[in-house]
Amino acid sequence: RPDEVVGSAWAELSRGRFEAGTFALHRLEDELARIGPADVIYREDDVRFTPDTTAPWAWTPRPAWSFAEDSSREVLCKQFSVHNLEGFGFEADDVPALRAAGAVLTYLQETQRGELDHFRSLTAHHRSGFLQIDAATRRSLEITRTLRSGSREGSLLGVIDLTCTPMGSRLLADWIAAPLIDRQSIDDRLDAVQELLADPSLRADVRSTLKQTFDLTRLLARIATGRTGPRDLQQVARTLEGLPKLKSKLEGRSPARLAWIESHLHPCPQLRDQLNSALADECPVVAADGNFIREGYDSELDQLRQLARGGKEWIAAYQKRQMDETGIPNLKVGYNKVFGYYLEVTNSHRDKVPQEFIRKQTLKNCERFITPELKEYEEKVLAADEKAQSREQLLFQQLRAATHGHLSTLQEVAVAIAELDVLVSLAEIAAQRNWVRPELNDESVLRIDAGRHPVLDVTLPQGEFVPNDCVQSPEAGMILLITGPNMSGKSTYIRQVALITLLAQAGSYVPAEAAEIGIADRIFARVGASDELSRGQSTFMVEMVETARILNTATSRSLVILDEIGRGTSTYDGLSLAWAITEHLHEQIGCRTLFATHYHELTQLEESLPRVANWNVADKEWNDEVVFLHRIVRGGADKSYGIHVARLAGIPPSVNERAKDV
Repeated sequence: RPDEVVGSAWAELSRGRFEAGTFALHRLEDELARIGPADVIYREDDVRFTPDTTAPWAWTPRPAWSFAEDSSREVLCKQFSVHNLEGFGFEADDVPALRAAGAVLTYLQETQRGELDHFRSLTAHHRSGFLQIDAATRRSLEITRTLRSGSREGSLLGVIDLTCTPMGSRLLADWIAAPLIDRQSIDDRLDAVQELLADPSLRADVRSTLKQTFDLTRLLARIATGRTGPRDLQQVARTLEGLPKLKSKLEGRSPARLAWIESHLHPCPQLRDQLNSALADECPVVAADGNFIREGYDSELDQLRQLARGGKEWIAAYQKRQMDETGIPNLKVGYNKVFGYYLEVTNSHRDKVPQEFIRKQTLKNCERFITPELKEYEEKVLAADEKAQSREQLLFQQLRAATHGHLSTLQEVAVAIAELDVLVSLAEIAAQRNWVRPELNDESVLRIDAGRHPVLDVTLPQGEFVPNDCVQSPEAGMILLITGPNMSGKSTYIRQVALITLLAQAGSYVPAEAAEIGIADRIFARVGASDELSRGQSTFMVEMVETARILNTATSRSLVILDEIGRGTSTYDGLSLAWAITEHLHEQIGCRTLFATHYHELTQLEESLPRVANWNVADKEWNDEVVFLHRIVRGGADKSYGIHVARLAGIPPSVNERAKDV
């Protein structure tokens, strides 16, 4: 049913991030595409959906009791040490979300076998605060993954990510996956980017310091779950060392986000000094490896180590004394866990062994002996070693507990570092690529001067990409019908408009000379042809399903990108559908639409629909050749040059000539 809802919750163990929300059931696929989970758990008796085994994540069925409301509330309240969940921002109709959150937390408690202290809150995710992007649009626009290879490289995220830390990189992916729709929140981000962009030395100093920080969120997750080692604590200390410099650079800055970041960069000087004074310059990953507490930190440990070292020095001297007294040149003192310390004599010198040597073991080429004097010192050495190891482990537990005691504060630090990293990254790419600050408003307008595709702007040589304007308004036209030759850049043009809008609402500068963007509530992109054979859907069916979603859910504030709608069926059926779809978008929805098409007949709609405007991609014919100018100009085209493009693709000349005749 259209009004049927589903509760959804998602947790990221490395960050302690925990969110939940209630959505329309038909939005589930889009939400999963936005989150990009590794594992999805669901009620094993839920008959409303069947797990999509083609999705890039695992599906794990769970018993119904783990989703029960009472048990979910109980496990959540116990985790957050609260009596009820009212303070977390959930509404009365968000019970499905809380049930899902309880199931997630129960699953983590069962599978992680450790503490989850870094899960300190549950965030209510309200979709109304974010730009809605469905799964098909995410794929079509290649926001975080490319269509062809599914890789990050070559996607929008891949080219704009200049972050210095893993924390910043993950947060940037979040911002791009879920842009904002609140103008003040967007402007707050843009104000910070503008400040960082205007001060190159500030930007360079901040980036230099950020490169010396470690992945604090993952370190804290290991500390919270009891899986940390000495090197983790050392990296926490080194991260804290850079905070005073960052704070001084941000002090007094007027943008609200920079001021917020500065106030949350808590240096924790007592913890930092304790870790630095306790930990050696080089620390092992695992505490059991030992020798990571610095000399001078703990007098008791120093005494035990000295005693152990003294005993070992005595043993070395004892070996030399026995060699001199017995005349056995190759006599040596060895050690193993079974016999402890022993004297080893080869068979060739067996006749020189004194009577006080006590035979302990006979081997093929040698014999091993002990003496009362050697065993006495062995006890001293081993006791000191064992006590030193125990003392070092106790000190490590104290350091880990001290760090755990700062967990909440350090989580704030991690969030602040991540946001600063993202803002500096956005300023850096704006500086490198000469991007501009967009002007945002709540009107149904879109004006882009000399806009460029953000991915191609970075990957192509400087100056090679042809920039284009875009103007959409009730006066200039809300629906732009874009015609022109194959290979001329229509698809690139409409995608760049969508990506510029998305970047602007994420709080980024954009590749253009100027941009005025009316904030969109949704972006839809019906681009490219694909089938879903595993679901029994043809290319045309997939196209129509995606188009139906647009027509049923778009609003007047949405941005719709359509590419070649109707081409998957017969010419007249396709043209008729494209015609009717355009009329519906114009008369019933009134949203901003860019429609790239080879149906030149659609250009007639400009005469009957006042908010439809024809644009085309300019070209020049010369000596039976076509030169694509990649320039979008006013008016409609009457040719597609498909036969010419077929020749460029390598279609045999005889086929091409016959096509011309036909």
